[in-house]
Parts: sequence; C-alpha cells; structure tokens
Amino acid sequence: MMRSVSSFATIFLVAVSACRLPAQVPANGASHDIAWYTSNAPFKMAAVAEPVIPSKTYSLKDFGGVADGKTLNTAAFAKAIEQCSKGGGGHVVVPAGKWLTGPIELKSNIDLHVEEGAVVQFSSDHAQFPLRDNGKNKYDVTPPIWGTKLENVSITGKGIFDGAGETWRPLKKVKVTEEHWNRVVKSGGVVSVDGKIWWPSREAMNGEAYLKSLSKKENVSEQDYLPARDYLRPKMVVISNSKNVLLDGPTFRNSPNFIINPQRITNLIIRNVNVHNDGWAQNGDGIDISACNGVVIYRTVVNAGDDGICMKSSGSTPGNDGLQNVLIAECKVYEGHGGFVIGSNTDGGMKNIYVTNCQFEGTDIGIRVKSNTGRGGLVRDIFIDNILMKNILREAVLFDTYYEDVPAGKERPASRISGNNDKIPEFTGFSIKNVTCLGAKTAMYFRGLPQMPVHDISFENVQIKSSEGVKAECVKNIKFKNVKLNTGDSPAIDPAQQSNFIIL
Repeated sequence: MMRSVSSFATIFLVAVSACRLPAQVPANGASHDIAWYTSNAPFKMAAVAEPVIPSKTYSLKDFGGVADGKTLNTAAFAKAIEQCSKGGGGHVVVPAGKWLTGPIELKSNIDLHVEEGAVVQFSSDHAQFPLRDNGKNKYDVTPPIWGTKLENVSITGKGIFDGAGETWRPLKKVKVTEEHWNRVVKSGGVVSVDGKIWWPSREAMNGEAYLKSLSKKENVSEQDYLPARDYLRPKMVVISNSKNVLLDGPTFRNSPNFIINPQRITNLIIRNVNVHNDGWAQNGDGIDISACNGVVIYRTVVNAGDDGICMKSSGSTPGNDGLQNVLIAECKVYEGHGGFVIGSNTDGGMKNIYVTNCQFEGTDIGIRVKSNTGRGGLVRDIFIDNILMKNILREAVLFDTYYEDVPAGKERPASRISGNNDKIPEFTGFSIKNVTCLGAKTAMYFRGLPQMPVHDISFENVQIKSSEGVKAECVKNIKFKNVKLNTGDSPAIDPAQQSNFIIL
C-alpha cells in the first residue's frame, strides 16, 4: 500500500537554512543551455570560462602518425603537441583510423581534436607507461592522458579513447557470468588462491604485499617500484592544477582505473561526453571531480564499474572549500555504485553543488553521500532537483559516515566503531526536491556519527517505490514535505527514528 510520511507526527523545531532556495526547473525535465542553469542556480555561480584556442591546425599524420592499429604513435603525438605548443597553440587533429599509442601529455593552449571514426587505442604493453615520482617517496604510473599546470586546454571531437583497461584490472568472479569468467581465465593471468579474483599478472596480484614491504625503505627509486607497476593501475584522464579545461564530444572507455579525474582545476567543462566502463570494472569510476572550483558537467552519459559522477575534495587551504561551484545538468548514469556521489574523501570541504534534470537507471544507489572519520569534512549547500531514478538496486538515497574502501580480494568489515575525532564528516544543508524513484530496495538510509549526526537535510516533492522504507541512525532535523513512499507492508520510517524526522 501507499505510505505517505506525512501521516507521521513529529515534535521538534525545523532549522531554517540561510541559503537561497533552488531555482524552479521545469518539472517535465525541459532542456536548457548551460547559461540558463548557471543563471538560475540556487547560489551565485559565475559563468565557467571555456579555453581560448588559436585557430592553427596540426594533423597527426604530418608527424609520422600511422593509423593501422599496430604502429606505436606515442612519438607522433608528442611531436605534434610539441610543435603546436611552440607555434603558440592550436588544434592537434587525430583523423579517422585506429591509433595505437602510449601516454599523451597535453600542453597549454592546445585542443586535442579526435575526429569521428578515430580510435585512440592505448597500448596493452604496460612498459609503455613510465613510472613517475610523485614527491612522496612513492611512484605512480603515467596516466594515458595527462597534463599539469596548464591553461586553456581541451579534448574535443566525436572520436574514441580506449584505455585497454582489461589488461590492468582485476576481475571479481561474483561480478560476471560463468561463461565470462571462464573466457577471462583462459586468456592468461592468474587466479587468487581462493578462486575469487582473476588478476592480469602475478605482479598485479602480489602488488599490494610488495608495496607494504617497500614502505619501510627510505629513498625508493623507480626501479624499486617497477615490480608493482601492474598493481598501480593509472587513471585514464588526469589533468591537474590547471585553468580553463574543456572535454567536449569524445567517448572515453575501458579505463585501467577511474576514467576522468580532474584535480584542482579552475573552470572545467565536461559536456556531450560518453564515459564507459563495464559494470564489473574494478575501481572503474566514471567521472571523479577532485578539489575543483567552477565545474559544469552537461549532457554527459556515464556507465561505470564504481561511482558514476562523483565529487571529492582533499588538501584545501584553511578557510577554503576544496570543491565548490559545481553544476551537473541533463546527465544520465546507468551501471555504477552510485548515480550522483559525494565522497569518500571530503576533508577539503564542499559547498555550492547543483544537480538537476538527471536520470539514474540501474545504479546500485541513486544519490550516494559517503565518508568516514579520518577523511571527512564539512559538506553543505548541496541542491538536487528534478531527478528520475529507475531500477535502483539498493538505496534510492544514502548518507553514510562509516564508509569503508574494499580493495579487490578484501572483505568489508562487518561493522566499524569510530573513535577517531580527526577529520569528521559533516553532511548538512542538503535540499533534495522533485525526485521520482520507480524502484529500489530501500527508500533512504542515513547513518551519522554519534559526535556528528547527519543533520538539516530537506526533502520536498519526493516519490519512491521501494521494498523497504527509511532507515536511520544518528540523524537530526531531517525534513520531509510532500514525501510519498510506496513500501508495501514495510513501515515508511523506522519507528525508532520517527522523532528525528520533521513531517510537513
């Protein structure tokens, strides 16, 4: 039967938010351009600047590039980008064809334009991806596409970037069919002793243990880290410490790790992009925005092996929010651990995020907010509206301050008792409006900390069909207005927690 939470009585005061109310986006999901969304955002959001690229063009073919899928084009990419940079910038054009390559380093004032019919295929030979000193007595693997300290850079066109992720990622047997598992095992690699995990190489399987043994050594070298290269899977697109970055049009697929991971960027636009990792791709996040200011993600489609569109922050200076002024509009997320996600690392702080007119279908969780002590921070002024969810496997909405990472081959702890008072996650000031979920296991799940409840979250005009209702612990001032939960014979709200919800 239909259970409306408005039938439950509550007795404590409603906290009034000081933030402006969200703009009224048409309930029918009408389309708008980016300028409309930024001008109607529920907070003051400046237009996000696009990169300015000179008009000169440089074809990859003119620098020795061969599109036969066999010839390695790493040097051709480097030469074309270097020549373009020396000429003051412009467009490096990748024509139709299959272009095998190692890493591509981007430079300022350059657009890497991949024409329709072009496939940039990153090599399955991991020796083509050098290790890099990250300055912390550690090394990581050079990402397939990368750049740092750039200004005015873009990746455009309707071509495809393929990260050869299947040669890097472990595979959990429980995630695939028996036929799929047998096919992968026959292709090579090794299987863990318990038979649950396939690894593409023995070095990948033993990498975690090897790095633990290496952690006690001072002044490690690249040579020390080489045995762990297969384990240190690179993220596919990593642009960092940069300004005015645009991704417009391409497909990014089959990453060794996260697909798109911009870090500390001012003015970032991702639009008309297809991002695809298969659902079984270990750590295969779609888009992870880390500590950026001024972000637009627009008309982008994501399928992921982990989180779909995810917000992260770390390392901000005191008094600054690491992630702020973000617009996510008219996007779709299919497979993934979450549709729109915050966390887990929120210690840099977040504010002013607007998610609107998006669809999540077949994700594990619809709206997923997660962190834990030791890497938590203040997350506030988050506005989510006009969301359609279908076939959500677990929770339609989740707030969890006890999140635990689970590497491949490890088991999630049964429970976690938090006694750590360092970097406490605080989730507050969320406005979630005009949400329809057409199927989930659980309507909502809240788990705050005893010392910091999840608090002052408002839901308005929300309809969810689910097998289970709202479950909560350590929450305060959760406000429901016109919230309708179809939970069959299950209670709409955990009776023990009803007093912590304000029903209007």
